Amino acid sequence: MATRLTRILLLYDSRGGLTEQLADAIAEGVTGAGCECLRRRIDDATVPDLLAADGIILGSPNWSGITGRLKEWFDYSGDLWETRELAGKVGAAFTAGYSRSGGIEATLLQLIHLLLAHGMVIVGLPWTEAMRESGSYYGATAHGRVTDADREQARALGPGWRRSRRVWRLAAEESS
Repeated sequence: MATRLTRILLLYDSRGGLTEQLADAIAEGVTGAGCECLRRRIDDATVPDLLAADGIILGSPNWSGITGRLKEWFDYSGDLWETRELAGKVGAAFTAGYSRSGGIEATLLQLIHLLLAHGMVIVGLPWTEAMRESGSYYGATAHGRVTDADREQARALGPGWRRSRRVWRLAAEESS
């Protein structure tokens, strides 16, 4: 009997390209760990995509918070919070913006709030030396431009790069 690959939904909004670049690195980490990556821009995502995933990595550009388009999509993605169909799944967040002081962590917390509202288990990033310049405990980030350190943090969030297999490992345990 063949086992199904752990399926991670990489769901994000991107406007200026920085968030898209982080999504590229996260997708590398997901597929590099041998997982299936369901990559969806918010305009192409469906509720069945959420239900089919073992884990969800959610991203938004930092516009002093998440984009209205992403918030609206979640508001109208069904009453999954009430039916608890996402409860227990693994979630993580990422964001990019043009200023380190523009509310990056607030945006990550808003993304995490959406995941927590569904009863998901949240995975952040543990401390590494790279965090002196990139990333956050709350998730992967980029400021102004996407650097190699930002890509490293994004790959670590989206499993399998270096020693951190955070979202994948928890999602694989949940899907077993």
